[in-house]
Amino acid sequence: MYRIGQGIDFHQMVEGREFWLGGVLIPHTKGALGHSDADVLLHAICDALLGALGLGDIGKHFPDTDPSLKNIDSKILLAKTYALIKDRGYSVVNIDSTILLQAPKIMKYATEMKEVIARIVEISPEDVSIKATTTEQMSFIGREEGIVATANILITKVQSQ
Repeated sequence: MYRIGQGIDFHQMVEGREFWLGGVLIPHTKGALGHSDADVLLHAICDALLGALGLGDIGKHFPDTDPSLKNIDSKILLAKTYALIKDRGYSVVNIDSTILLQAPKIMKYATEMKEVIARIVEISPEDVSIKATTTEQMSFIGREEGIVATANILITKVQSQ
């Protein structure tokens, strides 16, 4: 049995924060603002995984009101989310994602991001797609005030319950 999940995440971009994306620290003058490390790509993937099995969203499982999650590495959140999927007898088939941001250019980091994500969800990096686009200076993304990531995931049942 196959299930599909879709996730999306938004964060403001601000001065004075590290910029984590796909589990990789990217040099930039701004970083995403959030309770955790604000890695929009990993958050979108978490939401897609949770959505595929109707388990709610990242805020339900990792609320921003929980002080133990303050500045948490989103790779930990992805690993915990994947454990929920795996515990239910599913595995990831593939991930397709898109990042919307004006700057910086991030595709030179895509291979490393794919490797990080693939390692956590136990698939091949070739089964992780990362694309990026700008908004041609339109909207909050074009003004470099924010970043958005979307993810679509296919999971499959690997064992009976």
